[in-house]
Amino acid sequence: QVQLVESGGGLVQAGGSLRLSCGASGRTFNMDPMGWFRQAPGKEREFVAFINWSGSNTYYSDSVKGRFTISRDNPKNTVYLQMNSLTPEDTAVYYCAAKITYSSAAYYSTSEYHYWGQGTQVTVSS
Repeated sequence: QVQLVESGGGLVQAGGSLRLSCGASGRTFNMDPMGWFRQAPGKEREFVAFINWSGSNTYYSDSVKGRFTISRDNPKNTVYLQMNSLTPEDTAVYYCAAKITYSSAAYYSTSEYHYWGQGTQVTVSS
């Protein structure tokens, strides 16, 4: 069974940092582009960050650019999201996902991803 499992969420004060991890089991995701998305209560799931298979290309939403960093450790089959300078607007459930195709096309679209984790809650207090 293929699984993505996020961890590292929690409660943090505004200005603080968290590092999310996304571990994979069931198959290797070393060649898969990966993405992080988030969903706040009452809102649609939105794109946060993308990384290609080698880590040489990354993209971010405007709202997190300069504060969040996506990275991956292929031997460990793990993707990370380092989140700094957190604000209450970053409060959401964060999901990692594996892209259906190897290209970076439409990296921001949820429909381009097939395997999803169960999500990890990030709460930023003011």
